[in-house]
Amino acid sequence: MKGMPPMGGNMNNLLKQAQKLQKQMEDMKEEIEKRTVEASSGGGAVTAIVTGKKEIVDIKIKKEVVDPDDVEMLQDLIIAALNEALTKANDMMEQEMAKVTGGLNVPGLF
Repeated sequence: MKGMPPMGGNMNNLLKQAQKLQKQMEDMKEEIEKRTVEASSGGGAVTAIVTGKKEIVDIKIKKEVVDPDDVEMLQDLIIAALNEALTKANDMMEQEMAKVTGGLNVPGLF
């Protein structure tokens, strides 16, 4: 195009920065996926531990909440603990990635 300055050097520099950022994000994501978060429900009756990769690695249930006549309550406690742990894992991923990207919103990042 007429009148536009050549962008060769600037474009190469931009590409290098983008590649560096991508590598940093991949490294951070890998590290976060190894971390775990913990959440509980029912005042600690049920505890769920989830990785940053959003995989359930442990569920702890206190004996006193195991009531054969009220299985629904135990199911609700498990669901609540898991949902909270998954939310914490997602929040951890977003916060750590924001440190790398400087808050830049990158759609489809995780």
